[in-house]
Amino acid sequence: MTQPAPPAPPAPRQPSPSRRALGLVREEVARAVVGQEPAVTALLIGLLCRGHVLLEGVPGTAKTLLVRAFAAACALDSKRVQFTPDLMPGDITGSLVYDSRSAEFVFREGPVFTNLLLADEINRTPPKTQAALLEAMQERQVTVEGEPRRLAEPFLVAATQNPVEYEGTYPLPEAQLDRFLMKVQVELPERQAELEVLRRHAEGFDPSDLDAAGLRPVAGAEDIARARAEVRSVQVHPAVLGYAVDVCRATRASPSLRAGVSPRGATALLAAARAWAWLAGRDSVYPDDVKALAFPVLRHRISLRPEAELDGLTPDACVESVLATVAVPR
Repeated sequence: MTQPAPPAPPAPRQPSPSRRALGLVREEVARAVVGQEPAVTALLIGLLCRGHVLLEGVPGTAKTLLVRAFAAACALDSKRVQFTPDLMPGDITGSLVYDSRSAEFVFREGPVFTNLLLADEINRTPPKTQAALLEAMQERQVTVEGEPRRLAEPFLVAATQNPVEYEGTYPLPEAQLDRFLMKVQVELPERQAELEVLRRHAEGFDPSDLDAAGLRPVAGAEDIARARAEVRSVQVHPAVLGYAVDVCRATRASPSLRAGVSPRGATALLAAARAWAWLAGRDSVYPDDVKALAFPVLRHRISLRPEAELDGLTPDACVESVLATVAVPR
């Protein structure tokens, strides 16, 4: 028995105040960063879904500047950690220190106690320290000396990594990769965008001074909270729900993959598609929303077989193949 087809997409409605506010974030970030709209959208979706984003790109593609500008536009407290081989878990979560004045041990918060944590070059620190983020990313708390401590809300980890330099790096374990809602490939700019970058620098743009670039907060915590509630009201037709499930299940049957997408990945795909539809001004999810989010949500959740890697196959090629084989509800 065939599933009923989803209804045709309606015209976008008048945007709510929260949607207007978050829509302005892109314009504000563009004052400091040329291009990279997909990465900005991914951060917005991560914020709406209470997820985290992994930004992968070669050095010099404005990944750090992008995150700083996004935090400023959303009025989020932001902290940056440069991950290095000698970084310890307590350097991220915080630790107990002895206070000689009170003759007691007191907790000193680490940089994870913020709204937006920029984990710069996360693959340059050993697994022990990478794992220190697992509890924070999943449970939104850290446990120090047996006592759990809640993190701020909203809380988003934006991690960066370099895809071409592997010496002295520690690939993220699959368990931690699965905690990232999306993995975005930050591409090199096209010629016109690169010309604009150089023009701005020639006119005196200073990446370290966002205030001089005219960047201002256009959204706040209340806008984010209202937006999250509105995203939860976005409807999903049963046919679209089935399509998302079938896409994820198809990865598990692919002969090129050692491991496919888990149910957690399927729920992440649905959540991201709902946020994407909300940002587009719609109150329902459609198959094109699922297809649009499949690459950033699934590419880091699948593992290629060694022989497939030797043949030059990539995760994106596998996702593309799966999307081509799964019937789209009409």
